[in-house]
Amino acid sequence: MMSENHQAVLTELNACIIACNACFDACLNEEHVAHMAGCIRLDRDCADMCGLLSQAIARNSSNVSVLAKACIEICRACAKECAGHDHDHCQKCAEACEACATACERLV
Repeated sequence: MMSENHQAVLTELNACIIACNACFDACLNEEHVAHMAGCIRLDRDCADMCGLLSQAIARNSSNVSVLAKACIEICRACAKECAGHDHDHCQKCAEACEACATACERLV
Protein backbone atom coordinates (compact mmCIF):
# COMPACT_ATOMS: atom_id res chain seq x y z
CA MET A 1 0.00 0.00 0.00
CA MET A 2 1.28 3.43 -0.93
CA SER A 3 1.78 6.07 1.74
CA GLU A 4 -0.06 9.41 1.71
CA ASN A 5 3.31 11.10 1.19
CA HIS A 6 3.92 9.06 -1.94
CA GLN A 7 0.40 9.80 -3.18
CA ALA A 8 0.99 13.54 -2.72
CA VAL A 9 4.29 13.35 -4.60
CA LEU A 10 2.64 11.38 -7.42
CA THR A 11 0.03 14.13 -7.73
CA GLU A 12 2.76 16.78 -8.10
CA LEU A 13 4.73 14.62 -10.53
CA ASN A 14 1.66 14.19 -12.72
CA ALA A 15 0.90 17.93 -12.63
CA CYS A 16 4.49 18.66 -13.62
CA ILE A 17 4.38 16.19 -16.51
CA ILE A 18 1.20 17.83 -17.82
CA ALA A 19 2.60 21.37 -17.44
CA CYS A 20 5.91 20.46 -19.10
CA ASN A 21 4.20 18.75 -22.03
CA ALA A 22 1.83 21.69 -22.50
CA CYS A 23 4.76 24.12 -22.35
CA PHE A 24 6.78 21.98 -24.76
CA ASP A 25 3.92 21.96 -27.26
CA ALA A 26 3.20 25.69 -26.89
CA CYS A 27 6.89 26.57 -27.28
CA LEU A 28 6.95 24.74 -30.61
CA ASN A 29 4.24 27.14 -31.81
CA GLU A 30 5.99 30.33 -30.69
CA GLU A 31 7.06 32.77 -33.40
CA HIS A 32 10.74 32.55 -32.44
CA VAL A 33 10.93 28.82 -31.75
CA ALA A 34 14.74 28.79 -31.89
CA HIS A 35 14.76 31.17 -28.91
CA MET A 36 12.71 28.57 -27.00
CA ALA A 37 15.08 25.63 -27.69
CA GLY A 38 16.46 25.49 -24.15
CA CYS A 39 12.97 25.59 -22.69
CA ILE A 40 11.78 22.85 -25.04
CA ARG A 41 14.70 20.58 -24.14
CA LEU A 42 14.23 21.05 -20.39
CA ASP A 43 10.46 20.54 -20.68
CA ARG A 44 11.10 17.15 -22.27
CA ASP A 45 13.81 16.17 -19.78
CA CYS A 46 11.64 17.21 -16.85
CA ALA A 47 8.52 15.40 -18.07
CA ASP A 48 10.55 12.26 -18.74
CA MET A 49 12.27 12.36 -15.34
CA CYS A 50 8.98 12.91 -13.53
CA GLY A 51 7.51 9.94 -15.38
CA LEU A 52 10.44 7.74 -14.45
CA LEU A 53 10.21 8.73 -10.77
CA SER A 54 6.45 8.18 -10.80
CA GLN A 55 6.94 4.64 -12.10
CA ALA A 56 9.67 3.96 -9.54
CA ILE A 57 7.39 5.08 -6.71
CA ALA A 58 4.52 2.93 -8.00
CA ARG A 59 6.67 -0.20 -8.04
CA ASN A 60 8.34 0.62 -4.71
CA SER A 61 11.80 0.77 -6.29
CA SER A 62 14.84 0.93 -4.04
CA ASN A 63 16.08 3.77 -6.28
CA VAL A 64 13.35 6.28 -5.39
CA SER A 65 15.69 8.48 -3.36
CA VAL A 66 18.36 8.57 -6.07
CA LEU A 67 15.81 9.33 -8.77
CA ALA A 68 14.12 11.96 -6.58
CA LYS A 69 17.43 13.83 -6.25
CA ALA A 70 17.82 13.90 -10.02
CA CYS A 71 14.20 14.92 -10.43
CA ILE A 72 14.63 17.83 -8.02
CA GLU A 73 17.65 19.08 -9.97
CA ILE A 74 15.92 18.82 -13.36
CA CYS A 75 12.66 20.34 -12.10
CA ARG A 76 14.52 23.31 -10.64
CA ALA A 77 16.49 23.81 -13.87
CA CYS A 78 13.26 23.70 -15.87
CA ALA A 79 11.55 26.10 -13.45
CA LYS A 80 14.43 28.55 -13.78
CA GLU A 81 14.41 28.38 -17.58
CA CYS A 82 10.64 28.72 -17.87
CA ALA A 83 10.49 31.57 -15.34
CA GLY A 84 12.74 33.54 -17.68
CA HIS A 85 10.06 33.62 -20.39
CA ASP A 86 6.96 35.82 -20.29
CA HIS A 87 4.64 33.29 -21.91
CA ASP A 88 1.77 32.13 -19.71
CA HIS A 89 2.53 28.47 -20.46
CA CYS A 90 6.14 28.98 -19.31
CA GLN A 91 5.06 30.69 -16.10
CA LYS A 92 2.60 27.88 -15.31
CA CYS A 93 5.29 25.31 -16.06
CA ALA A 94 7.78 27.08 -13.78
CA GLU A 95 5.24 26.97 -10.93
CA ALA A 96 4.48 23.28 -11.47
CA CYS A 97 8.17 22.39 -11.65
CA GLU A 98 8.98 24.22 -8.44
CA ALA A 99 6.03 22.60 -6.64
CA CYS A 100 7.18 19.20 -7.89
CA ALA A 101 10.76 19.77 -6.74
CA THR A 102 9.51 20.77 -3.30
CA ALA A 103 7.31 17.66 -3.09
CA CYS A 104 10.20 15.42 -4.21
CA GLU A 105 12.38 16.76 -1.38
CA ARG A 106 10.18 14.71 0.97
CA LEU A 107 11.50 11.55 -0.70
CA VAL A 108 15.18 12.13 0.06
